[in-house]
Amino acid sequence: MKKDTEVLVIGGGAVGICCAHYLREAGKEVTLVEKGDICSGASYGNAGLVVPSYSVPLAAPGVISQCMRWIGDPESPFYIKPSLRPSFFRWLWKFRGACNLRHVRKSIPVLYHLTRKSLQLFEDLAHLAELDFGFQQKGLLELFRTGEGLEKAKKNFQMLQSYGIEADVLAKADVEKLMGGLETRVVGGIFSHGDAHLMPDRFVKQLGAYEAGQGVHLATQVEVIGFQTSGRRVTKVHTTKGDISVKEVVLAGGAWSREIARQLGIHLMIEPAKGYSITFKKPERCPEMPCTFAEAYVVMSPMEDTVRFAGTLELVGFDQRINRRKVAAILKAVSAYVPGLDPANLELVEIWEGLRPCSPDGLPVIDRIGSRENVVVAGGHGMLGISLAPATGKLVSQLMTGKTPFMDATPLRIARFT
Repeated sequence: MKKDTEVLVIGGGAVGICCAHYLREAGKEVTLVEKGDICSGASYGNAGLVVPSYSVPLAAPGVISQCMRWIGDPESPFYIKPSLRPSFFRWLWKFRGACNLRHVRKSIPVLYHLTRKSLQLFEDLAHLAELDFGFQQKGLLELFRTGEGLEKAKKNFQMLQSYGIEADVLAKADVEKLMGGLETRVVGGIFSHGDAHLMPDRFVKQLGAYEAGQGVHLATQVEVIGFQTSGRRVTKVHTTKGDISVKEVVLAGGAWSREIARQLGIHLMIEPAKGYSITFKKPERCPEMPCTFAEAYVVMSPMEDTVRFAGTLELVGFDQRINRRKVAAILKAVSAYVPGLDPANLELVEIWEGLRPCSPDGLPVIDRIGSRENVVVAGGHGMLGISLAPATGKLVSQLMTGKTPFMDATPLRIARFT
């Protein structure tokens, strides 16, 4: 393993690999360390969506009251495990404070700008000769079983349309036509034109292999265990495979970024949020665009010869045990919305869980750390890690090379939580 590098990227998921890619393109010498394998965390089994239409942050009006209604329901899509940990209480307090319309209106253009930039960058990456990660811009279809759910979504999209997000409200017959004639149990749907999807594990692994061929040093099974500092700068990073002398550091460790940052005396407001996906062999009749089962908070993504159902957000710390009740709830939602895709009749490929890094306000943290002037944090992307990864990598490279950022990064600064 290299003992010195210009830039050390910590984390081998979608965000870390994209940071390495754009830093290398900007002329930096880059080493990336990952405590497991490349794409072994939350980037592996997610729904693979690139969704400008999902520009409403997780922290929004009504979320707290909905969570309260779900308390005691073992199959609910959102669960918070009580904890006396002070940092978790502070996170919840900030989350509560962000669940208002003012915050939503401020956050929508930020998330939309990031996601639109990622969409453009994904299109560029898809044209690299070595990469084939199933990128398709076929839109996103949201399905609703209740008129109440559909009406609420229509109001949300009226707000989003002012930012340029286009969508059509569809009747049940139009929904089933768009789904290839599959029978549904819905009252209608909303189709967002500009959304895309891809195979997330293939994207991260292929881009990682491409960067290795371009000179980026990828070191897997290497865990960061400490730092050596001089004044406000990190000079060495201690790992399980030895020390690495550095000029700059990018912290992109996903859900583990908080624990790594703590070794530098930095408090990151990032909590791990567990999600699940279940992948099956794709049946003969299957929609070609991703769909969401709106009231159940479940996503369906077709991925070449497989179809993946993903959902659930559990704030349970670093508990990575698979809760079979949650898995069953996701599968129950599939047959409730689209009986023709009943999972009982499909061939299982894999059940997966992963920890997503969530900030309390639903926006990522992309910023230099004032107390450690040569450290940049790229974390807190929540359920939008794939959607925001290329834009994050590009923004990190611009911050580290002194180039004008493609957007105003002020809303993404770490200081907003202090």
